[in-house]
Amino acid sequence: MAIIRDNRGALLASNLSTYLAGAANTAGTPLDTMEITRILNQFLPEGEQVESRATAITNGIYKKFGSNDKVTNRTQIVTSGIWSGDTGSLGTLYMKNSQTASIAGRYYIDAYDKDPATNTAAEVQFSVAYGDVRGFGAPSLAVDDTSLLSTRAIYGQFKNILLNPTDQFFSVYSGSTSAGHNLSAFYAININRARYKERLDPGNISIILDGNVGRITLIDDSGGTDENVTTSGRVYNIVSGSLNIGTSLTSTIQSITASNGQGFGLFYPDMGVILLNPQALAVTVDTGLGASVSTTAAGTYFNNSSSLSGSRKLIDCISTGADFQARRTENVSTSHYFVRANNREFNFSNNPAFVTGSAGQFVVGAFEKDPHVYVTSVGLYDDANELLAVAKVSTPVEKTFDKEIAIKVKLDF
Repeated sequence: MAIIRDNRGALLASNLSTYLAGAANTAGTPLDTMEITRILNQFLPEGEQVESRATAITNGIYKKFGSNDKVTNRTQIVTSGIWSGDTGSLGTLYMKNSQTASIAGRYYIDAYDKDPATNTAAEVQFSVAYGDVRGFGAPSLAVDDTSLLSTRAIYGQFKNILLNPTDQFFSVYSGSTSAGHNLSAFYAININRARYKERLDPGNISIILDGNVGRITLIDDSGGTDENVTTSGRVYNIVSGSLNIGTSLTSTIQSITASNGQGFGLFYPDMGVILLNPQALAVTVDTGLGASVSTTAAGTYFNNSSSLSGSRKLIDCISTGADFQARRTENVSTSHYFVRANNREFNFSNNPAFVTGSAGQFVVGAFEKDPHVYVTSVGLYDDANELLAVAKVSTPVEKTFDKEIAIKVKLDF
C-alpha cells in the first residue's frame, strides 16, 4: 500500500478532478483508464506504481512492459580474482627481455603471467617501480647531465597521486607507533588497471616473498582496523600474517614490523597500489631488496649486481613465492525485467515450420485448438522494435493455453 504524503495527495485529487470534469463535460467521451493510471503514477514511487490492465493481453509478437514489470537502478557488489582469467592467485612470473635490457627496466618493469617471448597470450599483471625521494639509485646530474632523475620522479609521482598535499613522505610503522617511520624509498607494485577495474578488495591480499634471507607472507591489516581515508581513498598497512579463508577469523597478523622495527608498507585498494619498504624487505626476504644509499654512476640504475636491479629482484622473489593472491570488487548496476506470458498469449510460433501449404495450415492439425510451443529465448526491444538484448532460458519452457510463464531477465552493466 502506497501512502502519498504532504500536499501531493491534494495535488493528485486536483489532477484527477480536472480530468474527470473535462471528460464529463464532453458528451459521449469515455474515461481513459490509461490516462487515469498515468496521473496516479506521477505521485507514486517506483515499485508501487499501478498499471491499467486494458492492454495486458496481446495477440502480437511484442508485449510492452508495464511499470510493475521493471525493477531498475539496483546496485550489486561483485567480487572476483584480478589476474588473467579472473583467477585469484598468481604463480610464476615473467619479464620481457627487451625491457630488462633497457635503462628504464632497471627501475620500472612489467610482470607477465606467461613468457612474452614464446606466448602471444601473455598479459601484463602488474608493474614494479622503485622510487627514492633523494634520487638515490639513479645517476645525479653531477655525474650525468642527461639523467632524468628517475627514482626521484617516481617518488614524486606516487606522492602526488596518493598523499595529501601537506604530506611529504609515506609513513609506516615504527615499532608499535603507526606512521612513525617516514619512507625515503619504496617499491611500488602497481596493479594493471584492466586487472583491478574499480578497486582491490581489502582483506584478500596475500603476497608470499621468498629470497636469500627468508620467506614471508604479507597481507593488509584491514580486518581489524578502522579505515584511514585519504584523498586517494582508503589506505591500510602491509603486515606479516596469513589469510584464513573459510573461517570466522578472516586473517591472522603475525607481526606489524620487520626485525629492524620498521613497517612493511602500505596498501591503497582504491588505487590498485601496494608500497613496500625496501629496508624491511632486506632484513626479512632478500638483501638485494635494500634501498640504495647514494646516487649511481652514469648509465647505472639501482643495481645490486652487474645485471639485476631491485625491481627485478622483487619480481623474482614474488615469482619464487609462487602465490600472489588478490581480488577485486565492483559496483554493478542491475535491472530486472519480468516477462509474463499469461495463458492466452504467445501460444503460437512465427517459425515457418509451424505451418504448411499456401493457405498456412498447421503442420499438426491439433495445434489449431491446442497448440504446444516452447520458449527458448526472450528478446528485449526499444519503442522502435529494434532488438537490444536477448536472454536465453536454461531449458525450453512449454507454453500452452493452460499454462502461464514468468521469466525474470537480469541485465548487468
